[in-house]
Formats: sequence, structure tokens, C-alpha cells
Amino acid sequence: MVENNSENFGGQCPVRSLLDRIGDKWPILVISLLGEFGTQRFSELSQKIGTISQKMLTITLKHLEADGLVTRKMYPQIPPRVEYTLTELGESLLPIIKSLVDWATIHIPDVEESRERYKNKGISK
Repeated sequence: MVENNSENFGGQCPVRSLLDRIGDKWPILVISLLGEFGTQRFSELSQKIGTISQKMLTITLKHLEADGLVTRKMYPQIPPRVEYTLTELGESLLPIIKSLVDWATIHIPDVEESRERYKNKGISK
């Protein structure tokens, strides 16, 4: 278990760096989709996500590959075919992501109610 103290999350901390990387919107979606549907081509991931630009999907996949969470396999054909698959390390994130999604599903009414109360206080960001 990681000790919870401010040194674990400040400055150039590796834990913070990794949490920043995987905690972003797109990596969670990509990992979830690869977990649910298995190996996917770039175009399949793009279609399933729908709202991501090609550039952002490319960057996300490169980061996930660099972190060892996704493997990229390129087939030498025309047009080139590239497939992405979760690694064992990437698959180990699936239960955590599922827990987060389950928590959000259960608590979204509470969060929406709180947001509405906050908005009605006249406090704006």
C-alpha cells in the first residue's frame, strides 16, 4: 500500500505523473473500450468514442503504449492496418475503472443535485 503523504503527489512525483496520464478523459475511455470489445483498430476506437479527434486519439494511444498499457500491432498491407490491445498491465486497470464507473452511476443524482444547489447559490466559476 502506498503511504498517503504530500510527497507522493507533489512536484515531479511518478505517482502524480501516472495518475495525471491515466486519469484524463480519453485514456479511461480507450482502456474501457479495449476491455469491453477486445482488440480494436484505430477507426473502430474512433467510431466508438465519437467525440475524439484523430490527433487526440493518436496521442492517447501513444501514451498508453509508452506506459505499457496497450500494445500496437501493425500489419504490412495497403492500406496499413493497425490494431490495439490491452496488455496484462492495462487489463489490471479494468476493475478499478469499473469501480469508478459504478460509483459514478450510483452517485450521479447526488452530484447533479449538489451542482444545482451550488449554481443556485449564485456562485459561478
